[in-house]
Amino acid sequence: MIRDSLIRKKEIHLKMAKRKLSEKTEAAMEELRKLVGELASQRKLKQAIVAVESGDRSFRWAGAEGESDSEGGRISEDTPFFIASIDKLYNAVVAMTLNEAGRLNLDEAIAAYLPAAVVRGLHRIGGTDHSERITVRHLLTHTSGLPDWIEDRPRGGASLVETVLEEGDRAVAFEEFIEIVRGRLQPHFPPQDLSARRPKIRYSDSNYMLVAAIIEAVTGTSLERVHEERLYQPLGMRHTYFPGLSRPLEPAPAPMVLRIKGEPLSIPLLIKSFKGIYSTAADNITLLRGLVRGEVFQNPETYTLMGSRWLRFGFPTDRAALRSPVWPIEYGIGIMRFRPPRVFTPSAAVPAVVGHSGSTGCWLFHCPELDLLLCGSVDEVTAGPVPYRFVPRILRLLGRAK
Repeated sequence: MIRDSLIRKKEIHLKMAKRKLSEKTEAAMEELRKLVGELASQRKLKQAIVAVESGDRSFRWAGAEGESDSEGGRISEDTPFFIASIDKLYNAVVAMTLNEAGRLNLDEAIAAYLPAAVVRGLHRIGGTDHSERITVRHLLTHTSGLPDWIEDRPRGGASLVETVLEEGDRAVAFEEFIEIVRGRLQPHFPPQDLSARRPKIRYSDSNYMLVAAIIEAVTGTSLERVHEERLYQPLGMRHTYFPGLSRPLEPAPAPMVLRIKGEPLSIPLLIKSFKGIYSTAADNITLLRGLVRGEVFQNPETYTLMGSRWLRFGFPTDRAALRSPVWPIEYGIGIMRFRPPRVFTPSAAVPAVVGHSGSTGCWLFHCPELDLLLCGSVDEVTAGPVPYRFVPRILRLLGRAK
């Protein structure tokens, strides 16, 4: 009889605990809805997609706010968006699968994989050609010193992105990309000694254009096909594609409108030129979950290797650097880590997140401390800093709800 009474009390306490947990979860979801609404209504922003999942999938939430087109259609959490530099994580993952298979050596010079006509004179400082010293690892860690073909300005001229925004969309062939880097721009520093305590690091889209070219050279097939075979099909990423080059494995809704200062921006030719990717929040989280759970690589330690050494970006010293990741963001092998300095969060520390962000205000992060997967976008060219202001708000909210 006493035993039956204890069992009933335990059942009552368990029901009360579940009710409290459910109430906290519902409250957290309502707060998340408010946060997305606030984000989409900020000045210059017109839209937002946000998705959050716990590692064990016991908590899953996604929301969207904004118009999908000029006719007043609404976006949803399933709307694809331009993932900008999150694609660097994708390409780094592909490179690491090739490394595992023995087809790509991270410490091999890029001259072993690319034609001499591409490599020669690509990195010249003061009459010295450092091009033969650049390794695949230099590219993946942004330690090559190569200029950024999109953001950097030639002496007395405009950057490529400034030119496109001023004059309109245009295609850029790979040969022109090489000519821009070799002939119009100056490297920032020599390829770094990666055994040094603090190698220099400078974010450059040129690095990952070369990574993509190396992937294609090693596999003998197109980047989009490699992605499909190594990522999208095995992981079930059904709505991820290269616009103008491939289609999603299953039909996807019309994508979110890319904007600049709130106004639509149509640059399909440029996006196709640098092999940009459109994806959904769900597909992005699928990729990150696969990495975290050891489902992408043959050896789960390969993902650990990508974050085994973090190099911290410096403070911006020129206009181009203002649009790129800077302190306190750190970089590994194709992957970022962000931990807000305590001086910025005096009330309570915010845990670190690992993943990647993009200059259009998109993000894909895992928070190991809370075991949360977070993805989202506002698809706004001027919104690069948004993830680093918004994601900590989500972490504080869900940290309190645990």
